[in-house]
Amino acid sequence: MQSFTYYNPTEVIFGKGAEDKCAEMVRKYGGTQVCVVYGEGSVVRSGLLGRIAAQLEAAGAAVLEYGGAKPNPTLGFARAGVRKVLAFDADFVLAVGGGSAIDAAKAIAHGLANPEVDIWQFWSQAEKLTRSTPVGVILTISAAGSETSMSAVLTNTETGLKRGLGTDFNRPKFALMNPEFTFTIPPYHLACGIADIFMHTLDRYFAQENINGDTPSETTDAMAEALLRTVIRNGLRVLADPTDYHAQSEIMWCGSLSHNTLTGLGRTMDFSVHQLGHELSGKFDVAHGASLTTMWGAWARFVTSKNPPSRMAQLWRNVWAAQGTDAAQNESDATLAQKAITATEQFFQDIGMPTNFTELGIGVQTEDTLRELAHRCVFFGKRKVGSYYPLDENDVLEIYHAANK
Repeated sequence: MQSFTYYNPTEVIFGKGAEDKCAEMVRKYGGTQVCVVYGEGSVVRSGLLGRIAAQLEAAGAAVLEYGGAKPNPTLGFARAGVRKVLAFDADFVLAVGGGSAIDAAKAIAHGLANPEVDIWQFWSQAEKLTRSTPVGVILTISAAGSETSMSAVLTNTETGLKRGLGTDFNRPKFALMNPEFTFTIPPYHLACGIADIFMHTLDRYFAQENINGDTPSETTDAMAEALLRTVIRNGLRVLADPTDYHAQSEIMWCGSLSHNTLTGLGRTMDFSVHQLGHELSGKFDVAHGASLTTMWGAWARFVTSKNPPSRMAQLWRNVWAAQGTDAAQNESDATLAQKAITATEQFFQDIGMPTNFTELGIGVQTEDTLRELAHRCVFFGKRKVGSYYPLDENDVLEIYHAANK
């Protein structure tokens, strides 16, 4: 395997009643003036926000509530939050919700610690982030894994650009994870979360191989494959019965493990599908998980036509065949690779996720729109996308064409 440094300082408290530790954890990490960032109101309606605010105030903390984080959290929301926390003199940011609230909280925390810099400068790579404000999380939906990850994504609605920022300053200080909070999530959002977890793992699993003679880590592969199998089994179970605590707890923990870097150690990760999907979310404001399943099959068929099929065949043998499907050991890698692609797309459809533009709800797009998406995806000609098979602008355009049906 390749050399690596692994760092993950997030303290996780997992299980029923985890949220009751909130005030204790905020105090542990120095919070006295706490901005609570949340989404579009479900935590208000459930009474969770009120309970958390009362818990913090009983412990002597001042609380500022800031709601309205939307799926694909926007730069405008984060900028307004920075102004609020500066006026409040906050010293801690607490996200209550899923990936959107968490990523917005991370952005607000960066702005609080760097009031002289517009936060988009960090996401556009014009400025390097060197300090931030502590962030804590109470997780209410299994999806993005942002509760333990080093990444955060923002959408600039003025330009239509969706960009991610990877830095250890994005690591939350703690994550309180109670699977019971996921029982009332609507099925479509549950499915989007399952897809996101699955793709966070696949985008690490498909990585550039044989750098300096190194080959992928067997241990990392085994962890990734086990996680994928667990998501397949339990993803179908939570959609059949959202109150299945065991299945929801497995999915929630998989969400964190899929995006805390663990399943990518010892390899150069790909994330092409995320980049392709980001352009769809940025332009059409579609759900993140749905954008990923829309693009995966088109990407997988393209890269399998360019690279040896052994990696995709390994996905079949160690994930799909291990689910009880006929292993077909006598078949070629090329045949098994195509089986893996078909099985993965079928899983996405089984959980109600799209696999092309029409199923995504955006319809067949014009050639001009496809070219615009491709040009944006390669940062206007400044980069190639991914590592498993680095994609230039023409490659990206061909993949968008394949999904455009």
